[in-house]
Amino acid sequence: MNPHLSQLHPYPFEKLRQLFAGIAPAQHLREIKLSIGEPQHPTPTFIKQALADNLADLATYPATLGGETLRNAIAAWIGRRYGIPAPDAATQVLPVLGSREALFAFAQTVIDGSRPGATVVCPNPFYQIYEGATLLAGARPVYLNTLPQQNFEMDLDSLSEQEWRRVQLVYVCTPGNPTGKVMDLDAWRRLFELADRHDFVIASDECYSEIYFDEKQKPLGGLEAARALGRDDYRKLVMFSSLSKRSNVPGLRSGFVAGDAAVVKKFLLYRTYHGSAMGGPIQAASLAAWNDEAHVRDNRRQYAEKFAKVTPIVAQKLATQQPDAGFYLWAKTPIADTEFARRLLEQQNVVVLPGSFLGREANGMNPGADFIRIALVASVDECLDAAGRIADFCNTL
Repeated sequence: MNPHLSQLHPYPFEKLRQLFAGIAPAQHLREIKLSIGEPQHPTPTFIKQALADNLADLATYPATLGGETLRNAIAAWIGRRYGIPAPDAATQVLPVLGSREALFAFAQTVIDGSRPGATVVCPNPFYQIYEGATLLAGARPVYLNTLPQQNFEMDLDSLSEQEWRRVQLVYVCTPGNPTGKVMDLDAWRRLFELADRHDFVIASDECYSEIYFDEKQKPLGGLEAARALGRDDYRKLVMFSSLSKRSNVPGLRSGFVAGDAAVVKKFLLYRTYHGSAMGGPIQAASLAAWNDEAHVRDNRRQYAEKFAKVTPIVAQKLATQQPDAGFYLWAKTPIADTEFARRLLEQQNVVVLPGSFLGREANGMNPGADFIRIALVASVDECLDAAGRIADFCNTL
């Protein structure tokens, strides 16, 4: 067996299941689950129809590269969304089966585990796929804490030059999970400088990029930042995006990567053997989704309404604020986050995720400790009900 499998940590939701073992939730209250980042808004009908209309394509093996029509649509969407020239659909864009599998597989392509001290940098707290991908590629993860006093930014200067020389890959998440922090142009400039100096690749996880609260202030993307800084070839950068949150289709498993053509070419080679081609019906549904923005604006409107109503209620009791983007509230707890989550379930039948389950000990602390992640994915009424229950629970502490 792969010896690196023993290094993997239990997934956060397995830890949550163990944490809640033996708890009897308040039976007089209906469960409200705000722990998992699974969109619960309805899937647009036209996307489902596109899927149904193309079931005949199940009889055909799909190409790993994806269809030219879909790649062109993705490239055009990137150009419209970020106000930049569309990337080359033939060499700089690749459809993938959701950002999760691509983020994992990408590390297996980039990392040379035979090099002594091979290192991957990721934010802390973080999406656990980054860590698992690193360990199974034979590299060592290094965690950069994202703390409130640092405005939830990765402290890139906390690593020495010697440590940076061992880095082969840096994962960034913007907007961030769980903090909702969006990287600004200065942060990108600093990261690009380090990538050029130490020859590592940047994997930019941007799966929350389309959930924001002001149509006039879209989150900055990695390709957009590269263009603004004169890196028109996107060297050393690949972005990852997904339809799951944008279009409420987490079960479709559809996204894309785009960026440095040389890196994308190697990733395509890996995927040819990995067996990660997107089927024809999924491509058809994806094409319909990327070509429409009306449903995405309506999606944002619903999230904006929830944050506007829920954030003030929670903020009266817990230190939190509306994020830059995304659909999570990251809230400080007055007691241990795990105890908060257990007692909240027991007394109010509301499920949230302890922040410590999303972080690792680094520099003497777990930066997720004494935080909870509240995913505002349910309906407005359910989220408001949950906010009221959280406030009532806090009154008992």
